[in-house]
Amino acid sequence: MTEHCKGKAMSAEADLIKLYSGKILQLAADIPHTEPLDQPMASAKKRSPLCGSTVTVSLNVDGGRISAFSQDVKACALGQAAAAVVGANAIGRDAAEIEKARDQLKAMLKEGGPAPEAPFDGLEVLMPARDYRNRHASIMLALEATLEALNAARETACA
Repeated sequence: MTEHCKGKAMSAEADLIKLYSGKILQLAADIPHTEPLDQPMASAKKRSPLCGSTVTVSLNVDGGRISAFSQDVKACALGQAAAAVVGANAIGRDAAEIEKARDQLKAMLKEGGPAPEAPFDGLEVLMPARDYRNRHASIMLALEATLEALNAARETACA
C-alpha cells in the first residue's frame, strides 16, 4: 500500500472512530423502555436488510397518543442511540409527531437537512453518520417501527 493510500485508510478509520462519539455510546448503553409491555395494543418489527439490525416496538395508545411504549433493539451503536432518543420521547406523541421526526431524520441523513425538532432534537448526535449511508437504515428503524406500531394500534382501536 502506498503512503497516499495508507493516509486515506487511516483518515477513514479516524472518521469512523469520531462517528462513535462518547455521546453516541452513552445513549446506546442506556436505552429506555426495554421492558416488554404486558398487553400491547400493537407491535411492529423493522429490519435493516443491509446490516441485519432490528427494532421491535410495542405500544398502547390512548386518545391517539402513545400511552405506553416498549422496544427491543438489536442494532449497531448508531441504531441503539437513535432508539434511545426515540424511546425517551415517544410517550405522549401522536402519529403526526412521529412521522415528522422520521421525515426530518431522513432529511438530516440523506439531504443534509437540520436535526429533527424537539422533542427528537437529541437525534442531532447522529449527524456525523450522514457520510455513512450503509448506517442510515439502522438509524431509521426506531422511528419507522414506532410509526408502524402506532398506525396499527389506531387501526385496531377503530375496528
